Amino acid sequence: MKKLRFIPLALAPLLLSACALQSPPSAVSTNLPTQWMAPLPGIQPVAGLPHQGTLTDLSRWWEQQGDPLLVELINAAQAVSPSVASARSRIEQSRASRVAAGAALLPSLDASASVSRGRSQPVTAARAPVGTSSQLGLQTAWELDVFGGRRDSRDAAQLRYEGAQAQWHDARVLVAAETANQYYGLRTCGQLLRVARSDAASRAETGRLAQLSADAGFTAPATAALGRASAADANSRATQQAALCELDIKALVALSSMPEPELRQKLASAPTRPAQTATVLIANVPAQALAQRPDVFSAEREVAAASADVGSAQAARYPRLTLNGSVAANTFRSGSVSTDFNTWSIGPLALSLPLFDGGRRAADAEAAQARYDEAAAVYRGRVRQAVREVEEALVTLQSTAARGEDARIAAEGYRAAFAGTEALYKNGLASLVDLEDSRRTQLAAETALLSLQRERSSAWVALYRAMGGGWTRELEGPGGPAVVTGSTPRQP
Repeated sequence: MKKLRFIPLALAPLLLSACALQSPPSAVSTNLPTQWMAPLPGIQPVAGLPHQGTLTDLSRWWEQQGDPLLVELINAAQAVSPSVASARSRIEQSRASRVAAGAALLPSLDASASVSRGRSQPVTAARAPVGTSSQLGLQTAWELDVFGGRRDSRDAAQLRYEGAQAQWHDARVLVAAETANQYYGLRTCGQLLRVARSDAASRAETGRLAQLSADAGFTAPATAALGRASAADANSRATQQAALCELDIKALVALSSMPEPELRQKLASAPTRPAQTATVLIANVPAQALAQRPDVFSAEREVAAASADVGSAQAARYPRLTLNGSVAANTFRSGSVSTDFNTWSIGPLALSLPLFDGGRRAADAEAAQARYDEAAAVYRGRVRQAVREVEEALVTLQSTAARGEDARIAAEGYRAAFAGTEALYKNGLASLVDLEDSRRTQLAAETALLSLQRERSSAWVALYRAMGGGWTRELEGPGGPAVVTGSTPRQP
């Protein structure tokens, strides 16, 4: 009974240390604007989540473009992307770390077996019996998580596991956006190539007529030289544009791992005009929209995990309480005599007090706090960057919408002006210089119109990416329920 009186004294350092244990850092606050500063041209604002709590608007967004080849290329690119594979590997690593961190809270149980033979009695060497000893036992050990350090480690592993799942979704969204931009670029390049070849053919015909006129003595040789130069310049631009289209095809082959002959065949049968981009629903409140971004969610989880790491590092500076136990069955056989005896023990209940470690534990706590500060700074920066990406996409959409009608009118006007100037030239009422000036302005207007359409497509893709690509917090990564990250729900 007297020994029991010393138990409260032995546990007194634990109680005192518990009072001194500091709480982990609090949550990180961000100064988000209350509404978007950029206008929402053609984008329907909604009260609530950007897709009204469903995924039909963004997860099916690529299907709404009316281009099956685009969806096929995105799915193929996501299947072979090294960044998606790396993200999937990080999920498996974080899942294993989560299991290991949770196992540290439970008692460990080990089995042992041994067999030995030799003399085991202190008798004369000539008469000492030789016996065989065998043992089979179980040992258990359990560290009581008095200050919650192991629980903090388990929580940090769980949070990083959730963040890794979100990063996998983010990798898929990035691949989808990159593939779509490359595909739209290729389609625009094909349209620019058709314009360049048509312009080259027109200039070549003009140059031929100018040469015939010069040979007949009706025009000066300088006029024929201008026609030849203009035709050569146009042919050079067409050749350069064709090379750019070839580079775009090579890039799509690398992204999707689709054989180039198969890709060229699919491109030839795909619609010549890209479908109109579907509308994206966007929340009025930035905080609601950014909650749907997997990269912001992952950064938020990293802040929480770093906070748990601070608690774990602080708990390591305080006493540890462990409990051990064992059960063993022993057998000793010497000649025809066999002796069996069993042993068991509970304890010791050991208390370990850290007295001096050269400042290692304090340094670990300071390092954990510094990592938390870093994670908080990264999170704030990620949020600001997310707001910027949405705002920039909205500004670009507003600008392209405002310029679209003007660009169309300009292209039609310059097209008509060139047709009129060409008719005057063929009737001898306009010079070749006038014709080339009119042709140059028409070409610039046609190119500007196509470039504007390409810019608008890129802005829609950027907004899709900025809005998280249809990801929600409830979805899981590989091995969990079906996921949606850029096209259709699928399992990796």
